[in-house]
Amino acid sequence: MKQALFNWSGGKDSTLALHHILKEQQYDVKTLMTSINTAYDRISMHGVRKELLHEQASAIGLPIRELLLPESPSMEDYNRIMESMMQEIKAEGITHSIFGDIFLEDLKQYREERLQEVGLKGVFPLWKRDTKELIREFIDLGYKTVIVCCDAQLLGRNFAGRVIDEQLLSELPDQVDPCGENGEFHTFVFDGPIFKQPVSFKVGETILREYDTPNSPDQKSGFYFCDLIPV
Repeated sequence: MKQALFNWSGGKDSTLALHHILKEQQYDVKTLMTSINTAYDRISMHGVRKELLHEQASAIGLPIRELLLPESPSMEDYNRIMESMMQEIKAEGITHSIFGDIFLEDLKQYREERLQEVGLKGVFPLWKRDTKELIREFIDLGYKTVIVCCDAQLLGRNFAGRVIDEQLLSELPDQVDPCGENGEFHTFVFDGPIFKQPVSFKVGETILREYDTPNSPDQKSGFYFCDLIPV
């Protein structure tokens, strides 16, 4: 089998992509890799505590490697840190890098170009699949995931901290992708077929954080973050 790194966010798309990769047995996944915001010691963008990430990886039975990033890295910083990690990965005999992306063409192209620079190949097991079908497949397989972050302009505070089920899907606004593929929301998966045991946590405080909008310094983007507390 081809040796691979799996780019792991801790969310549902990563989980479903890994589910298919493990089932098809074409790639030997050597490690998961997750971006960590070093200012908060949490998963970048998702805001999930690092302790829960490690419990998640342990429940799946794969090692986890952290890509350590500053709070607001420039593209130059990000590319430099990522290239250094990919060079390490390649030196270990890994030839492929797997992602859970679905339909963001520019992001896929960016990933493939960066990988080509270091001699690795990208793998996208969910690419171009219908997101309505994907989220229902995810639920039907028995996976459980909770929304940890959502766009305040598109989704209210009440969506943060909720488990995704048919009821929640029926409440999503029409302009929100059911997989949140446009960044509308992010999730943390805590149980399902590839887990040896569930990841235990309790739902903590939900807070609103605001960020500068790219190319629009006078505007702010808001996101609700729900803290998950290990138990």
